[in-house]
Amino acid sequence: MKIYRPSDTCFDEMKSRMNRRALPEDSVRDTVNAIIQDVSARGDEALFDYAARFDRVHLDPSSLFVTEAELAEAEAAVEDSVKEAIAVSLANIHYFSDRSRRQDWSGVNAQGVEVAERFLPYDRVGIYIPGGKAPLVSTSIMTGGFAQAAGVREIVAATPCGPDGRVNPALLYALKASGATEIVKIGGAQAIAALALGTESVKPVEKIFGPGNRFVVEAKRQLVGAVAIDLLPGPSEVMVLADETADAEFLAADLLAQGEHGPDSVVVFVTTSEALLEQVEAEVERQAALLSRGSIIREVLDKHAYGFLVSSIQEGVDLVNAFAPEHLVLVTRDEDAVLDGIRTAGAIYAGALSTVACGDFLAGPSHTLPTGGAGKSFSGLRADQFQRRTSMVRMNRDAVLKSAPYVAEFARVEGLDAHNHSLQVRAARVDR
Repeated sequence: MKIYRPSDTCFDEMKSRMNRRALPEDSVRDTVNAIIQDVSARGDEALFDYAARFDRVHLDPSSLFVTEAELAEAEAAVEDSVKEAIAVSLANIHYFSDRSRRQDWSGVNAQGVEVAERFLPYDRVGIYIPGGKAPLVSTSIMTGGFAQAAGVREIVAATPCGPDGRVNPALLYALKASGATEIVKIGGAQAIAALALGTESVKPVEKIFGPGNRFVVEAKRQLVGAVAIDLLPGPSEVMVLADETADAEFLAADLLAQGEHGPDSVVVFVTTSEALLEQVEAEVERQAALLSRGSIIREVLDKHAYGFLVSSIQEGVDLVNAFAPEHLVLVTRDEDAVLDGIRTAGAIYAGALSTVACGDFLAGPSHTLPTGGAGKSFSGLRADQFQRRTSMVRMNRDAVLKSAPYVAEFARVEGLDAHNHSLQVRAARVDR
């Protein structure tokens, strides 16, 4: 972990580098654009070629989707304890979703016009589950579970398979339990292109959800318009803001937990206490040596781990808002007061006993959160993102007459006499 103190000549420069915007690299943008164009032009054949190139698997139309037999086999293979954990997490997701889902409403404005909003679930959505060495069972339920809670009828999951054409059984079971109606064995930017544009075999979706690597995130960015997206969730990251009241062992464990996601993960520790900074640094080294994914964690610690000693909690809050962390662990003497100043974090874990891991797996809010600075513009995934909003207007005689003079003024100023005419013909009729 690279440590920066106010006495360091590069301190201000490194602080300024923490002020991020989620912008793509030119090489990533060009690569993704080429993949999207290829999938658009060649459809299934492009998907099969990319699967062979990147995942070393030979797919065809008969093996592109997970079959009912594969789902049944997966269900039989998954331990009861895993099934119970998935069920408990899904129950918490539904509990959280029931309270955050938007509800229909109606009212009457000052001119007597009835105005309303309706919120209906999307008909068909796509959820992306990244591949890699660790089967992201939790991501299946932290995306699909929200679609299920919102009442989406068709939930299409995309996740890469192994060279044998199979998907991890626990991952498949979690997808089925979360309401997935189709599971396509494709990953990467090509999967996002297929979900957005469609191919001979993959019917396009209306909105895409889920995290991924920088190529997946860039594909979602480029395809906005052809399809809606949730947010821009890339490689995992955590920021810890703490004062001298915090426990170094706990904080180090939180930093390492996010670091083990992959070599692109980012961990940042910010504190007002020199003693705590040194204790956390030592704890990170001690605990990292005990963990099974130590080589990945070591790469993160060497390349993407930062510690900052700041002069005040307010300076730390400013650094948090500039960085816009995916996860923020907050352990200070007066956490509620500090919380008032936090504006950009994707998710906040307040208090010494609150752990990001519980949020990742179990608590109920989705762990699909904005990264790379996107938290300045996006919020984390939630149930209401699976709802399509429609506004409604209903007018009676009095509403027409009371609204007509104001519509006439807007139409006159903007030079849109047909707008005015459409209301005045009604006003003339009802005023007889």
